[in-house]
Amino acid sequence: MLNISNQRVDEQLFNHYPLKTLRTLPQPNSGRRLGRWMLGLLLISLCVMFLPWQQNINGEGAVTALTPQDRPQTVQNAIAGRIERWAIQEGQFVHKGDTLLVISEIKDEYFDPNLPQRLDEQLDAKEGSVSATDAKITALDGQIAALQTGLQVKLASARNKVRQSQFKVISDSTDLIAIRKNYQIALDRLDRYEKGYRNGLFSLTDLESRRLKVQEDNAKVIAQENKLNVSRQELVNARLDLSNIQADYQEKLAKALSDRSSAVSYRAEATGEVSKLRNKISSVDVRRGLYVVRAPQDGYVVRSFKAGIGETIKEGESIATLQPANPAIAVELYVRAMDVPLIQRGRHVRLQFDGWPAIQFSGWPTVAVGTFGGEVAVIDAVSSVNGKYRLLVKPKLQKGDQPWPQQLRVGSGVYGWVMLDDVPVWYELWRQLNGFPPSLQEEPKEETKK
Repeated sequence: MLNISNQRVDEQLFNHYPLKTLRTLPQPNSGRRLGRWMLGLLLISLCVMFLPWQQNINGEGAVTALTPQDRPQTVQNAIAGRIERWAIQEGQFVHKGDTLLVISEIKDEYFDPNLPQRLDEQLDAKEGSVSATDAKITALDGQIAALQTGLQVKLASARNKVRQSQFKVISDSTDLIAIRKNYQIALDRLDRYEKGYRNGLFSLTDLESRRLKVQEDNAKVIAQENKLNVSRQELVNARLDLSNIQADYQEKLAKALSDRSSAVSYRAEATGEVSKLRNKISSVDVRRGLYVVRAPQDGYVVRSFKAGIGETIKEGESIATLQPANPAIAVELYVRAMDVPLIQRGRHVRLQFDGWPAIQFSGWPTVAVGTFGGEVAVIDAVSSVNGKYRLLVKPKLQKGDQPWPQQLRVGSGVYGWVMLDDVPVWYELWRQLNGFPPSLQEEPKEETKK
């Protein structure tokens, strides 16, 4: 129906007829306004699609300490013992060296209250034995020196006797040659006298005198031969005496050397026992100092694993948990293995701690509220038990960030986002719809090995 009249029927109806139903019907201008709103929203959406969006990798973890010495530790006793007295309560703050627990001895070899004095007495006795052995070794050294000197004197005397016997044998041999020569001359003269006697030149008396002379010279030859044999026998005996002297002194010297070696061996053994006793004395002194279990550093006693008085504990057994005071707080986040290659040390991280309300826009960290800043300090080289990789995040404040809360405790839950490069919003939506991993603008640089 054409609206060609200057009079508006709808105005007359609304003005003259108060029809509520007609007033509730949609007006033509409402459709136009809705179209404008939809067009505006479409334009805004298109603009938003080209806004920068910071990619990120999320992970969960807990608050921890950056250095191992600041993490909760178990206090252990070095020796076995029996609990005599507790000096602390759970939750109490202790300083380094404060007494936590007093124990008593349970090994029978340390029951003697005068054990240090007994060990000192044993040490003195053994040191006296070592001194006596040193004196014996000195005496044996003197005896060996005397034997060597006596041996040289005896050998010199025996050698002189051998030389004298040799000279005597030579002298007797020379005399025997001379006597034999005289005997031969006497035989020759006797032969001439016998020829002369047969020819009548000599008398029978002269002949008999020559025969007597021959007999005398023969007797002299026999006597000299016997004398020479005696001299030779004396030379043999002198040489035997020389060998006997050498053998006798060698036996005495070997015995003295054997006694000295035994004394040196005993001294070495005694010296070793002295060292063992000194070591045991030092160990007893140190052990008596271990009857008091002390705090290794400042911190809070979180929980005790042993209770009561009179309970026995083994050596190396944990007796309490100590949380060091003022730890260097850090956060350990666990991320998937497929995300680890995209993360490098120094990457910025946004953190949301349990107990602190926060509103996080992961792609726009600047508009987040209640989150805290940090950076990746450590990336584990191997995966954890759950198959994820651990990141250690230390505090690092960005512009406008608040410091990490002082009330944070080790073990509190954390949710974090490792911030990567900026991409358009449309690219991030396309990536999420296709299930692709985040992308980097350039290849990560390899960390140099130190």
